[in-house]
Amino acid sequence: MILKDKKILVIGAAGLLGIGLVKQLLIEGAEVVAVDINIDVLEKHLNSLDGLRYNAAVTFVNADFSKKKQVQKLFEDVGDSLTGAVNCAYPRNENYGKHFFDVDVNDFNENVSINLGSSFLFMQECARYFKSNNNDFSLVNISSIYGVIAPKFELYSNTDMTTPVEYSAIKSALIHLSRYVIKYVSDSRFRVNLVSPGGIYDEQPGNFLDAYKQETFGEGMLDVADILGSIIFLLSSASRFVNGQNIIVDDGFSI
Repeated sequence: MILKDKKILVIGAAGLLGIGLVKQLLIEGAEVVAVDINIDVLEKHLNSLDGLRYNAAVTFVNADFSKKKQVQKLFEDVGDSLTGAVNCAYPRNENYGKHFFDVDVNDFNENVSINLGSSFLFMQECARYFKSNNNDFSLVNISSIYGVIAPKFELYSNTDMTTPVEYSAIKSALIHLSRYVIKYVSDSRFRVNLVSPGGIYDEQPGNFLDAYKQETFGEGMLDVADILGSIIFLLSSASRFVNGQNIIVDDGFSI
């Protein structure tokens, strides 16, 4: 259990990636503080898992990641033994996801503000927590291959799907913002790294899945489980001097 004696805060814990991550963190021996605005989804999911005894090792917290007072209270309540955090959250408004020419500038501004602003707030509070407690701390942010390369729009032909312009803007900015924070704190005991997944399977249309697979070395869309190892590594002592890095997990899609 590589994360024994670690205490990890997970934001966006009830999402597709968050649910899988919380389970894996518990398997790896970590104590987990799982935070989401709809934490009941995660709690029900863990209750349905056979053989996973988590009750003593996980704390569920309902909180809005975008609200400053709620984030500050979260860090006040978590105690002084936190060793790391993972930001799996992706807040957005009801108009998010439109094609480029259909995106209103007000929606663009709001989505970038909600999402990137929330990540800024969370990183700021993680850094403040580290300064207050003076213990080793590892923060993992989730970016994307589309924060690294331009979207391959041809993959979306004959589908209603697209890569939202806000998504690329947010995920690319998150990489540089993470490096800004570690450079500002400038202490090897405080680490901020990123994992940039390729596409994660979530019942996308078959023609999209086939086209996507042709851009990889054979795996195609990844499962959540394929992403977790890199996150676990970055939270562990095995990555003690890995800082400011962006680990791409995409089976060659971005090459």
